[in-house]
Amino acid sequence: MCLYVTHAYAQATTVRGIITDSKTKKALSSVSVYFPGTNIGVITGADGAYELQTNTVVSRIQASYIGYNSVVKNIKAGEEQTINIQLQPNERLLKEVLVKPGKKNRYRNKDNPAVELIRQVIDHKASNRIEHYDYTAYEQYEKIQFSLSNTPEKLRRNILIRKYPFIGKSLDTTTLEGKALLPLFMQETISDNYYRRNPEKKKTVITAEQKVTFDESFIDNNSVTAYLKHVYQEVDIYDNNITIVTNQFLSPIADAAPAFYKFYIVDTTTINGQPLVQLAFGPRNTTDLLFQGIMYVTLDGHYAVQKVDLRISKHANLNWVRTMHIRQEFEQSADGRYHMSKSKLAADFAVTKGADGGIFGERNTSVKNFTINQPLPDSVYKGAPVVDLKTAEKHTDSFWVANRHDSLTNAEQVVYKNIDSLQNTKSFKRAMNIAMLLLAGYSKAGPYFEIGPVNTFYSFNPVEGFRGRLGGRTTPALSKNIYLEGYAAYGFKDLKWKYYIGGTYSFTNRPMLEFPVRRISANFQRDTKIPGQELQFVQEDNFLLSFKRGVNDKWLYNDIYNVDYLQEFTSHFSFKIGYKNWTQQAAGGLQYINEGTAAAVKDLTTSEFSAELRWAPHEEFFQGKLYRIPMPNRYPILTFRAIAGVKGFLNGAYNYENVSVNLYKRVYLSQLGYTDVVLEGGYIFGKLPYPLLDIHRANQTYSYQLQSYNLMNFLEFVSDHYASVQIDHAFNGFFLNKIPLIKKIKLREFVSAKVLYGGLRDENMPEHSPELLKFPVNESGVTSTYSLQKQPYIEGSVGIGNIFKFFRVDLVRRFTYLDNPNVDATGIRARFKFDF
Repeated sequence: MCLYVTHAYAQATTVRGIITDSKTKKALSSVSVYFPGTNIGVITGADGAYELQTNTVVSRIQASYIGYNSVVKNIKAGEEQTINIQLQPNERLLKEVLVKPGKKNRYRNKDNPAVELIRQVIDHKASNRIEHYDYTAYEQYEKIQFSLSNTPEKLRRNILIRKYPFIGKSLDTTTLEGKALLPLFMQETISDNYYRRNPEKKKTVITAEQKVTFDESFIDNNSVTAYLKHVYQEVDIYDNNITIVTNQFLSPIADAAPAFYKFYIVDTTTINGQPLVQLAFGPRNTTDLLFQGIMYVTLDGHYAVQKVDLRISKHANLNWVRTMHIRQEFEQSADGRYHMSKSKLAADFAVTKGADGGIFGERNTSVKNFTINQPLPDSVYKGAPVVDLKTAEKHTDSFWVANRHDSLTNAEQVVYKNIDSLQNTKSFKRAMNIAMLLLAGYSKAGPYFEIGPVNTFYSFNPVEGFRGRLGGRTTPALSKNIYLEGYAAYGFKDLKWKYYIGGTYSFTNRPMLEFPVRRISANFQRDTKIPGQELQFVQEDNFLLSFKRGVNDKWLYNDIYNVDYLQEFTSHFSFKIGYKNWTQQAAGGLQYINEGTAAAVKDLTTSEFSAELRWAPHEEFFQGKLYRIPMPNRYPILTFRAIAGVKGFLNGAYNYENVSVNLYKRVYLSQLGYTDVVLEGGYIFGKLPYPLLDIHRANQTYSYQLQSYNLMNFLEFVSDHYASVQIDHAFNGFFLNKIPLIKKIKLREFVSAKVLYGGLRDENMPEHSPELLKFPVNESGVTSTYSLQKQPYIEGSVGIGNIFKFFRVDLVRRFTYLDNPNVDATGIRARFKFDF
């Protein structure tokens, strides 16, 4: 559209009114309203109001907004008039605006003015970020929510609504076209935010917060919030990669964007005297994790983004996501640059694309009182990066009405009250108890105790035969500070009882696993164990792990006394100190035989003190009933451990020192997926029998375990010094998405490699030290435990993931030590994983 200014003048023309959504009737802010053919225009405020005035002869006004059909209205020149405008949402607008060149005009970056403009935006990114300023300060309001979604008819027939009529009164039928929403969770936060460039520091002070809270016996409320924020992460259009629903999408203004996106200039306009270019963009390959949408770019020399609308292609390799829409608006700062003033991320999740029902989630953010380059005292920036004021949750309803940046819908206004009322009904509590049993494995046995986990009630192994187990734990209703747990198990083959009893005291008066933890624990366990089996986030006697490949007859009976103290700091540094007394006896096909005398050794006892230091910057957790599972991010996790065995203390028979270090890092590679890297090393000082050395993590189950060696046998290798690297890369369908037919299945590719170097000093080799224990032998009398020689242990795998949206299957290949007995050179392993 050509912009021009006419030079015919007449009596002043004044037009004012309000812009609203034609369906929801809500006022629309940041709508561009202007006289076509002139440089006169405004942007509506929070109340949707506008006012235009000119002495130029004009006959029309136009209103334009991303995601809506533009409207042109005739006006009367030379008069004051009120024209209210309703904009019609257009979900297909983005598809229509991506004008494709004809067959003869093949798209190319060279000599493309849209690409040249994007390159200017890319070149000016640094100067348009908040980090460009020496100081910034602003108030931010954030609202996170999720709701059940379905057609109005089906949702009204939902058992929740039929059984609890008051819930049905809060249905929202205006947000999603053709769907009704039943709000189940909402959290609002108001915070003061400060940034200083040198020395760089960001500080957030949460001044007000309220959210739907569930009974802690069923759901950990902080975990719900943390997981939702992990899924709906803050969007910064100026980042090269934008993380949404645990996946990285390449930004349309990323440094490499011209190689992956197509860009088109759609229109030009002028708002408040600011010339803008409207750009449309879309992925070159629709199956890649890219956006399609529209952005407005300023032509004032800053080349800043003034407004952007992002959507995800329906062909992208994502699970459960039916639609996703991101809309951001930017406001001019005092220096003429632009800062983000509003951001909305909305996603509709469903089991299948065509399903009526699903879950709808939103994260809305707005900023006001944005100030730049106004220094503040150093005290403002000191302390933890996020501070939650003690008074944050004590504000009244009238405070929220006066201070939230936008009003709530009718459905949102009652969600706090409705969920609170719902949880007080007996039938709902029964339903949640059943859900907890199925999902978490525990069932409530009164207000103070839970029985579980269910998946350990029955299992089997070669030593115990059929194993029955029954256990449980106390709930926070008994005490927030004291936590007790225990179980009893019986083997019907070895005819022996096993049991565990433990207690923890928390000094924080919060749930036991809630960050930051400060607690002391003590426990005793008499049970069996497979030497070399180390599991993550799963019980060793889980029924599914009863199925193992190869020979699995070398076990231990253990008596373990353990006490430790753990303290975490808000900086995500933690330390743990402890004491462990461990008596172990060989079981099954395993025997402890002295190398020199050939006499059987009844047991081994160690008495050891330990210390662990851990640093995990910006770590977030999903907290379950048994484990607190870290949610991966781009920051490393470093763990250092030191153990000292003391001979003569509480029957300890050996002096030794054991030090180890573990570094985990996820590396994001944008469109090429991500790589999980684990570097580990350890060294043992002292002369010890092999059961007290590092028995390398092996896996004889049929599940794929990320930090174990999946084709190594239990107790196959021991070392007193070792170093390893494990690499697991997920391509996220980068290659398979480009193959016809296969791309419709949305499979994902994985490759991994694991390399382990290690060895034994002569003093710890049984043939050089007759007082040590012989290495174990198999049923044929052949040695089955080894030290690593000059050659490392190496295995690798290729896998296909996202099978039925849940399963990953790997073909694993072992490359070294293939002459060891009972070795499988190849194997198939599977892993269950919920992922977007």
